[in-house]
Amino acid sequence: MGNSFKSAHFLMKSRWADAARGDADALYELGMAYSTGSGGVEVDLIEAHKWFNLAALNGSEAAMMCRADISDEMSAREIAEAQRQARAWLQATDQRRAA
Repeated sequence: MGNSFKSAHFLMKSRWADAARGDADALYELGMAYSTGSGGVEVDLIEAHKWFNLAALNGSEAAMMCRADISDEMSAREIAEAQRQARAWLQATDQRRAA
């Protein structure tokens, strides 16, 4: 397990770096990882929603569909937390969009 875990961890780290630059594909892949439990992370629908939301903001239509799908499995409180975390990510990475 050691090597596969290491490579999964490296992949996730590189995805986070790309995501910080607003790469929609990286944001989407992080959403997929957290929604399916792949890439060495545990399933976390709040994290998945956050990443799908950020990918959708960067133009990913696939992320919009995935976000809608997992929203059906989440409470309103969980969705609100995911949205709060997405806003915090945008502020932290200075990717604010003119609304």
